[in-house]
Amino acid sequence: MIEPEPVMVSPYNTLPNVLKEFHLPETITIYDSTLRDGEQMPGVCFTPEQKLQLACKLDAMGVPEIEAGFPAVSKTEQSTIKTIANEGLKAKILVLSRLKQEDIDAARAVDADLVLLFIASSPLHLQYKLHRSEHEIKQLVQESIEYALDHGITPSFSTEDSTRTPLPFLEELVTLAYEVGAERIGFTDTLGCATPQTIDHIFRHMRRIVPTPFSAHLHNDFGLALANALAALNAGATHLCTTINGWGERAGNVPLEQLVMTIQTLYDVSLGIDTSQLTELSKMVAEFTHLPLSKMQPFTGENVFSHESGIHVAAMIQHPRTYEAVAPEHVGNTRHFIIGKHTGKHFIQQILRSNGYQIEEEQLSEITSQIKQIGEQRGSLSEEELLEFVHQMMLTEEKDAKNLS
Repeated sequence: MIEPEPVMVSPYNTLPNVLKEFHLPETITIYDSTLRDGEQMPGVCFTPEQKLQLACKLDAMGVPEIEAGFPAVSKTEQSTIKTIANEGLKAKILVLSRLKQEDIDAARAVDADLVLLFIASSPLHLQYKLHRSEHEIKQLVQESIEYALDHGITPSFSTEDSTRTPLPFLEELVTLAYEVGAERIGFTDTLGCATPQTIDHIFRHMRRIVPTPFSAHLHNDFGLALANALAALNAGATHLCTTINGWGERAGNVPLEQLVMTIQTLYDVSLGIDTSQLTELSKMVAEFTHLPLSKMQPFTGENVFSHESGIHVAAMIQHPRTYEAVAPEHVGNTRHFIIGKHTGKHFIQQILRSNGYQIEEEQLSEITSQIKQIGEQRGSLSEEELLEFVHQMMLTEEKDAKNLS
């Protein structure tokens, strides 16, 4: 009998022609804001030592830019950022600054590589938060960028609440920032309320206005942060803001691990980031913040590579890619087969055989039935508990056989 040739495994997108319609920029730069926006998650405050440890970990993984904080917050914040900036990391160190000279001076004092100048631009923010006119905002933009450049600081400029700002005013700010000398220009979906179509339109439109690199800072209030990040890249953004686990204010930001794995795996574009350290990094942030990591957190959660269904496990034994698009070791996670109500007899048979048991079909069916009942009562049981159950069952059967004889 001729054995069939093994199926070529394509665990990802099977429509390559569709992917050709999606265009990524030649260079994509991730700048991670866990130490700044991630810390704005209610109740979260990293110690200086934790910030340095996270910055070193991000750098070791190959994340090219790290937003280390907001220098104007406090003297401690300034000291921590300066320590990170002088740690000798390969990553560029970015800091946030309002359009105020004292903020820019604080940014200059911490030896950052790039200052992220920002100001709100939507009518709602101008009227109820800033109490300023559009003309005043433009004056601040020009003065702040010029001040930064005059004092040896490389500036980027971003609008806050960009997606609720009229396009004509965004155009004016973008043109002004570019002409004054901003190295790159960013747009922020502050309330995470933009659709991918909106993001696509803004970035495509602005690319026709000025040739500067564009960045996207996206929130997840509608669960669209990752989709919007991909839309921004497809429309010409070259810099994307992320946070570890997607944590940040309200519903958080674009999750670092999800964006990196999507780009490097589904679109086969290398970012130079070592994904095998993602789970360790994800758990480190959870530990530092005393916030539990969801078991269903994509790539780094406990359940992501855990399998209980008998149909699934039987297929996984034949080939892991049947129910895993990514091998757990690629993200530093671990595979688990769970024994419980949904476990099939093929998996139980495999466990028993690997531990020296030769079980008849009738016995196997009985064991499987009882294990399912235990699973219904308890949820799951360990391999050791399964073996102990089978051992006790065998002893009982032997004892009953002796009594009958």
